[in-house]
Amino acid sequence: MRVAVAGTFGPIHDGHRALFRKALERGEEGVLVALTTDEFARGKRERPVPDFTDRRERLREEIDALDEWDRDVEIRELHDEHGIASTEPALDALVVSPETAHEIADINAERVRRNLAPMEGFVVPFVRADDGERISSTRLVAGEIDEHGELSAGEQSPTDEASGDGSGDDAMDA
Repeated sequence: MRVAVAGTFGPIHDGHRALFRKALERGEEGVLVALTTDEFARGKRERPVPDFTDRRERLREEIDALDEWDRDVEIRELHDEHGIASTEPALDALVVSPETAHEIADINAERVRRNLAPMEGFVVPFVRADDGERISSTRLVAGEIDEHGELSAGEQSPTDEASGDGSGDDAMDA
């Protein structure tokens, strides 16, 4: 099975690593990583996004570190939302998060319109930070968490908040 995974992947965190692991695990015939171009990535975000070259280099390092199967991995530029997934005939499956799972139906409709076989979808659950919220690059860039979901200084997990002295002054300490 040839599997694709797509994203901006900058900065990389444990949620991305879960996607990469699933793609590598299932991609016996290869893995295609579609990495958003700078223009595409920055056009839809207000937060800073590392340059494509830096993201590609970091992505390659992460994939190499996670690839216990010695898969054939190709990294391609992604210029638009469904581009590669809806037009690449050699793809069998797409690895997505719950955030983008709904797009599989649209991608497959486009593939069928192009006389391509629909793809299987693998939805990887969100990886949660210490506070129970999902890990995201936005939270990482904002300084709320680190790449593993550990809360930064000044952030409290729900259990930390529950252990306050009850005075209601805990928010003043943050």
